Amino acid sequence: MNQLFQFLLRQRNLLLFFVLELISLWSVFKYNDYQRTLYFNTTNQWVASLLAQKQEVQNYYQLRDINRELAAENAKLRQEVFQLKAKQAPELKLPYFISEAVLNRYQPVACKVIDLSTQQSQNYLTIDKGTKDGLHPGMAVISSTGVVGKVLSCTENLSMVISILHINNTVSAKLKSSGELGYVKWAGWQPEVAEMMDVSKYKKVVKGDTVVTSDYNAVFPPNVPIGIVAKLGLKKDGNFHDIKIMLLTHFSTLQYVYVIKNRLAWQQAKLEQSKPKTE
Repeated sequence: MNQLFQFLLRQRNLLLFFVLELISLWSVFKYNDYQRTLYFNTTNQWVASLLAQKQEVQNYYQLRDINRELAAENAKLRQEVFQLKAKQAPELKLPYFISEAVLNRYQPVACKVIDLSTQQSQNYLTIDKGTKDGLHPGMAVISSTGVVGKVLSCTENLSMVISILHINNTVSAKLKSSGELGYVKWAGWQPEVAEMMDVSKYKKVVKGDTVVTSDYNAVFPPNVPIGIVAKLGLKKDGNFHDIKIMLLTHFSTLQYVYVIKNRLAWQQAKLEQSKPKTE
């Protein structure tokens, strides 16, 4: 306590100066209309600016919750799209009826991307859902615009996805206009460009056509967009088109994905395993 008093005693001149300054300022704003108005206008502007910045910060942090809600809602809408596409049977001479199980075959689960790579030859993503949410290896992963990859491994709360930007990953595909089959593979260079392989040079291919997942895809639902035909040529062997496509999924800005639960996957796998082995 004595030290405090000694400090105040040493600084008495400075403290007296500050007190007199405060009294002078108070007198100026108290008894002069112009200065008082200027003071209130200035302080009101500062307060308004601070409140606006506070609101912007709150809105920014609320965006995470809003985006999460939108992703969940989009997952429900995408499931309805899958159901509508399943009802669109081709024109047949005989009537075709789709079962309830097949109609509700695919169920999307919205997931947040918490890590990803795009500059390696083998790229992966990490998402915030796992076995607790019903995910398991082999499930398809798509974005709001196109194919992303497939689930490689899972923990209870997280999953790793092997990206389509992986030199050893392929996706069964077809040309939307003609239905011509092939497969899409990434060359390992540009994250926006992939190749469609095994399309015969005798088949018509046009720039601007959309490449989608095929109907015989064991992982992805049919007709999920993959990319747009951007460049055409011939392979060195001269028997197949050299097709470059622009991928529709923008991996550099990817925040949310949808893991597709296939309710009939285990039945299909069981049936295919029971095929007679050829000698």
